Amino acid sequence: MKFHFSKENLKPPTARLQRALEILPGACSWGVLLGLIFLSIFFPFIAAVLIVAFYLSWIMRVLYSTIFLLLSYLQLNIEKNTNWMRRIQGIDDLGAYWKENNSKKFGRHWRQRASHKIHLDQLNKLIASKNLPPASSSIYHLVIFPVVKEGRDILGPAIEAISRQHFPLKQMVIVFALEERALPLVQSAVYELEKKYKNVFFDCTTVLHPAAVPGEARVKGANATCAAKHAAAFFKARQIPFENVIVSCFDADTVVSLNYFACLTYHFMVCPLRLCASFQPIPVYHNNIWNVPGFARVVETGSSFYQLIEATNPEKLVTFSSHSMSFKALVDVDYWPVDMISDDSAIFWKAYIHYDGQYQVTPMYVTLSMDVVSANNWWQTVKSVYKQKQRWAWGVENFPIVMRAFLKSKKIPLYERLRLGFKLIEGHLSWATSGFILTIIGWLPIFFAKREFSASVAYYNVPDIANTIFGLGFFAICITIVLSLSLLPKTKMRYGWLLKIGHAFEWLMVPFILVLFSALPALHAQTRLMLGKYLEFWVTDKHRTIHKKPFE
Repeated sequence: MKFHFSKENLKPPTARLQRALEILPGACSWGVLLGLIFLSIFFPFIAAVLIVAFYLSWIMRVLYSTIFLLLSYLQLNIEKNTNWMRRIQGIDDLGAYWKENNSKKFGRHWRQRASHKIHLDQLNKLIASKNLPPASSSIYHLVIFPVVKEGRDILGPAIEAISRQHFPLKQMVIVFALEERALPLVQSAVYELEKKYKNVFFDCTTVLHPAAVPGEARVKGANATCAAKHAAAFFKARQIPFENVIVSCFDADTVVSLNYFACLTYHFMVCPLRLCASFQPIPVYHNNIWNVPGFARVVETGSSFYQLIEATNPEKLVTFSSHSMSFKALVDVDYWPVDMISDDSAIFWKAYIHYDGQYQVTPMYVTLSMDVVSANNWWQTVKSVYKQKQRWAWGVENFPIVMRAFLKSKKIPLYERLRLGFKLIEGHLSWATSGFILTIIGWLPIFFAKREFSASVAYYNVPDIANTIFGLGFFAICITIVLSLSLLPKTKMRYGWLLKIGHAFEWLMVPFILVLFSALPALHAQTRLMLGKYLEFWVTDKHRTIHKKPFE
């Protein structure tokens, strides 16, 4: 029986299970925080031991993440100058191309040799699978841009970047998924862009999503699903197999690099399980990075680094933000959820459950750029960043649905269900609690120490242990700062090097950011879910600012 991937229209026993599972993440997070506060006041020695153990596990995780961040950054650099179109054309004649790659050494630079080695391994796996891809000339890209309040200043650069792709534009279909409730100014901008690019691509069209559809919430997934269904009819009428179509659902501010769709096509072709796979690039938030407050830069750079770290372990990777997948898989799972906010991660779980665990996310070491959250003033930006992080943390809504599916499933191995279930709950628990423990609760045992504890060796050693751990953490932060500076885009502003030095010092705000823009919105989201006060979709504020002289 097909699993109902929704919290709505459930039978009473299933609804009670859903509600109990909704309470669990928030209850665990509050239990950990309140439990540590209680122990710190009444049993400070026990609290100190637990907190030191937490510090040790935290620093091990930080050091582990730093190593994999460096590896991921290294691979991003390895593939920076790869000729993806040449590889695509080679796969079209795979036998001869494989012999060519086996018999020759490519490049003198170590990056070229490393890239060639990775490429050769992928070709060997493709040949061994005997599941060869369709010809590159028969592969089409469907790009969906959900639009509700983004104007031409946001959408224009996004569509212009796609029009400059090295991949053949006549194999691309652009769909603006326009909300009916969008303002007239937004609607006119979308139709102007459609008219401008109509003949540039195979097709460029606008699909108007009705404002009120029974069974739908006001979420991006409902809008994108409406557009995808129209696209399905478009491809079907032209007898283009869904197996040959790759769909990308992009935020309206997504700006891709020149090689993005060539890189995506290559990964689709070389992936043996291409019809049961999503493809995840590395999102960076560079479009307006020099025009936003410093704390917003640090927050979004941290988000990019998290994706870099996750990319090193495809078994743990879940789709996030702008990503791509097989259009056949999207149709098979009945499109994105139309009543959930976290559509980007929900579509992965929906596909994973539909295919009984035989679904994967393939990381792509290529970046796409989006906007840092920006509002009209500093305080509005603070509120907008907080709301965005709360919306991201609302991905916790996947937990009760996925757990229901795991409890029901007979085909997904028990080990995988336990592993992924633990990963889900542990990830949300850590998200909501770590910042508070590191910056506030961790120091309470010292403050509330009783006389017998204050005379103990542990009392005097806890600060030293904490200082050592935070020293190692500072070393990891220094590496992060160096990598963040190397990833930042060049600026046309005078004295750009001063901006980069200023950005390095902005990382001193990390303790403040950990609480206000990570732990607090996550705890807020889990608390709302626990209380049944479901979050409504909120469209992120994004503004473009143009600097004028003397900074030009």
